[in-house]
Amino acid sequence: MQLVQSEASQLSPNRPIILRTLGPAYFYFLVAGTVTVMLGPLLPQLIQHWQIQDAQAGTLFTADFIGQLCGAWIAARNLRASLIYGSILSAAGCIALTWLGFGAAHIALFCIGVGLGTGLTAGNIIAGTTLPAIRAKLLAVLNVAWGLGAIACPLLIYVTAAGGMRRFLFVIATLLVAASLYSIALPRAGTSFVSSAASERSGSEYATADPRFPLPLLPLISFAAAMFLYVGVENSLGGWLPSYAIRSSSSLQASSIATYFWIAELIGRLLVAALMTVLSERALYRLCLLLLLITEGLFCSIAHPSGSGVIALTILGGFTLAPVFPLLVSFMLARTGNHKRLGVLFASASVGGAVLPWLTGVCSTYFHGLRVGLVVPAAGSALLLLLSGIVTAKANTPFETNS
Repeated sequence: MQLVQSEASQLSPNRPIILRTLGPAYFYFLVAGTVTVMLGPLLPQLIQHWQIQDAQAGTLFTADFIGQLCGAWIAARNLRASLIYGSILSAAGCIALTWLGFGAAHIALFCIGVGLGTGLTAGNIIAGTTLPAIRAKLLAVLNVAWGLGAIACPLLIYVTAAGGMRRFLFVIATLLVAASLYSIALPRAGTSFVSSAASERSGSEYATADPRFPLPLLPLISFAAAMFLYVGVENSLGGWLPSYAIRSSSSLQASSIATYFWIAELIGRLLVAALMTVLSERALYRLCLLLLLITEGLFCSIAHPSGSGVIALTILGGFTLAPVFPLLVSFMLARTGNHKRLGVLFASASVGGAVLPWLTGVCSTYFHGLRVGLVVPAAGSALLLLLSGIVTAKANTPFETNS
């Protein structure tokens, strides 16, 4: 408690700079939420327009998230430039996507992904290292901004329906350019405002670790695997549940299911701070993963779900997913700080976002049913739960400053 008060008093003179630092990151996440999830509600239209199968459609996710991998790999080296140029690159990809066919669309989605990878990684590091005393809450709010953007995506598609997908993509490109311009306000000198006293704290874990990497080998592999699995699970559910819903019940719409999913995730992240007053971060993390696994098990085991059942499970899935990512990033940044090679960990998340949705589509095509395909994200959640012991373990000493 004294540490929090001490840091707060030392940070108060820098409050305008902190707002300049967090503001662009939060606005970018609002826009990026829409861009990240847009393939989900657009997918049924794209499958029909291009006359492609699920396995082919899965490659669209792969192109996007391979781009995110490349972007995340370089983002930690210059956070300000990552937000500025990442937004511009994604905007260019959206504009190109308005006139490309199925094959060439992969190039545009790759460019969109590179921009997202740099921007999302930079935003997470900015929010997670600016005020370490309230790291988990800042990351939760950052992901609320992302969730608002994700919810806005199907609504924006509906509003721009008269002009088709082209109008929607031009609107998204305009918002990305606005995010790029706002990011110019970021301070050039860095994004961490922790006191010098905090920077003097170091633990044996970091003293013995290879300085070329942000963590020792076992935690490094565990966090990389957890990031891989989480983003893969989230994008598999967010991307494929709209298609699962309309195949399960003719009364459901893809855009509505996408909205239910992201609203549930948003509400879950809004409640993270309140939930942490009742449960520890570690207990909350494990509980959410357990409930998520049960929800996915029901998706896979119910052969003929009703429309209301699909909606209920979609909401429960989004709600239980919500706290996992901000808590995971908080656990990680508490042990790494703003290390210049953090990109490798965020890049692993992009690999998961590329592989698991694609694998879900492949399993769906091979076994002739998307219900079987959803076993893929369910298995990912089970592995996340198995890794939770290492991921939530306390570091010897928190490392809360730039490396």
